[in-house]
Amino acid sequence: MSTGSILRIEALGKGFAAPRGRVEVLHGVDLTVAAGEFLSILGPSGAGKSTLLRLVAGLEAPDTGRIVLAGTTVADAARRLNLPPDRRGLGMVFQSGGVWPHMSVRDNVSFPLVARARALGLRHAEIAAKTDEALRLVSMAALAGRRAGELSGGEKQRVALARAVVAAPRIVLLDEPLASLDANLREQMRGLLRDLQDRLGLTFVQVSHDQVDALSMSHRVAVMAAGRIVQIGRPEDIYRRPASAFVATFVGEGSVVELEGRRLLLRPEDIGFAAAAPTAGEPGWIAGQVISAAYLGARRRLVVGCTLGALTVDVSAGAEVAAGQACALRIAPGMGIALK
Repeated sequence: MSTGSILRIEALGKGFAAPRGRVEVLHGVDLTVAAGEFLSILGPSGAGKSTLLRLVAGLEAPDTGRIVLAGTTVADAARRLNLPPDRRGLGMVFQSGGVWPHMSVRDNVSFPLVARARALGLRHAEIAAKTDEALRLVSMAALAGRRAGELSGGEKQRVALARAVVAAPRIVLLDEPLASLDANLREQMRGLLRDLQDRLGLTFVQVSHDQVDALSMSHRVAVMAAGRIVQIGRPEDIYRRPASAFVATFVGEGSVVELEGRRLLLRPEDIGFAAAAPTAGEPGWIAGQVISAAYLGARRRLVVGCTLGALTVDVSAGAEVAAGQACALRIAPGMGIALK
């Protein structure tokens, strides 16, 4: 990943008219993306994520601020400048894929090259070669002649991804690209996106409300709330060193407790568990009772009642634990995330 920036967003603001008055969606957003970076913008519904992405794509015009792409200002509210999407050199993948069902897989992928063949100085043979390479990268070469409307959901997303990268764009924008896929396909597509990003050195900017998508694929994560970026950093920093109670409780899972005069967030993995009541006077352990136990395949997720409240705890999938069972919990010194 390069240290130079390919995208700068400065004091970006955007609002929309609504029946009860104007709604401000973005409030002075600042963001810099490095060349070759995979950045995910994570937040709940209504945080402004998709609006921010649409502004970068040129599908909306900002009310305030500007957007600089590869050293060129592509949007500037003060100058009433907003270059159209086809002049920004971007690729984009939508949640639904957005493939054209009446066209073949090959024609879907080659469309960005065909549409700009004269401007790019491309001959037919070059378009065919670039299209074949993009299809190979997403393992869709064998289905190149099939109509896109006959594909499965995962195959359509692969076609959409190939179409987004075929013209070697400055940035690939991903708008909830995995949201419509089942769990197995999501995991496959995460691997494909990471592999493509590494092999091609492209810059990916993804918006998502799914923390697994964001944490598992990204170099950095920007967390949004109410139209503002409230924290940006490495996935590990967002998870273990959140800047606010909102980030701590939105990213990952855990229980908020009052312990030794401090308000802490305890992640499920921070809490020790023993499937028996603690011995009287045993230091460091507190008595609890299992409220619920859910089998999740790789682990069991417990909710345990104790003097600190109802705590979420993870144990081995093979642990014999049932609701109503007495147990003991241990919180090691220094564990937990202090909340501001």
